[in-house]
Amino acid sequence: MMRLDKYLADMGMGTRSEIKEKIKKGQIRVNEEIIKKPETKVEPFTDKISVQGKTVGYVTYEYYMLNKPSGYVSATTDSKYPTVLDLISDKKRKDLFPVGRLDIDTEGLLLITNDGALSHQLLSPKKHVKKTYFAKIEGYVTKEDVLKFKEGLAIGEEKLTLPAELLILKSDAISEIKVTIVEGKFHQIKRMFEAVDKKVLFLKRLSMGSLILDEELALGEYRPLTEQEIRGLKGN
Repeated sequence: MMRLDKYLADMGMGTRSEIKEKIKKGQIRVNEEIIKKPETKVEPFTDKISVQGKTVGYVTYEYYMLNKPSGYVSATTDSKYPTVLDLISDKKRKDLFPVGRLDIDTEGLLLITNDGALSHQLLSPKKHVKKTYFAKIEGYVTKEDVLKFKEGLAIGEEKLTLPAELLILKSDAISEIKVTIVEGKFHQIKRMFEAVDKKVLFLKRLSMGSLILDEELALGEYRPLTEQEIRGLKGN
C-alpha cells in the first residue's frame, strides 16, 4: 500500500503541496470515489486513480532509448542548456535520469531510466560493459593507432586506458572509425585520440552492452525499450 499523495507525486502529477490542493478541491478520485485526505492508502496496481477525470496508472520503472542530438546535456537539470530529459515528453515517472554521460556535442544512444540497480550494473568499472562509437577523426588513422588502442594509452591518469578495439573504416585527411571501449572516463575517446596526435571531429554512440541504437530513431527521437532489450541489459 502507498500514500495517495506519494503515488501522484511519483507519477509527476505535481509537488506534494500541489497535490494536496487538488485533493482539497475534490479533483482526485480513487475507484470513482472523491478522496479528501492525502494520506489515504492506495494499492498502486489494482486501484483506479484519476486526476480531473484522467486515469493515472502507476509505473515502477521506465526505460527509454534516446538518439541524443548535439546541444543537449546528459543531466536531469541544467541552468544553461536543455537536458536530454526535456526530450522525453510522455514520461510517467518524475525520477528519470540518463545512464552515464554523453558530451554535449556527442550524439547517439543514451538510456534513460529510473532503475538505479541497472544503471549501477552498466556503469560499474568492474563490469567492463562494452560501448561502441562511430567517429570522424582529423588526420590519417593508422594500423599503428590500432595497436596503441589495443595496448592502452596514457591520457593523463594514473593508469593506462584498458585495451580498446579500434576499427578503421576510412583512413584519410578526415578518417572514419569505430571504437569499442570498456570504461567511461571523462572525454575518454577524445583524449585517446589526442594521445596519438589526432582530433575527434564527430562522435556518436552506437551501442552500450547489448543495447544497440535503433536506426529508425531520428536525432532527438526516443522509444520505450522492448522487454527483450530490458532482459538483455539485465543479463537475463
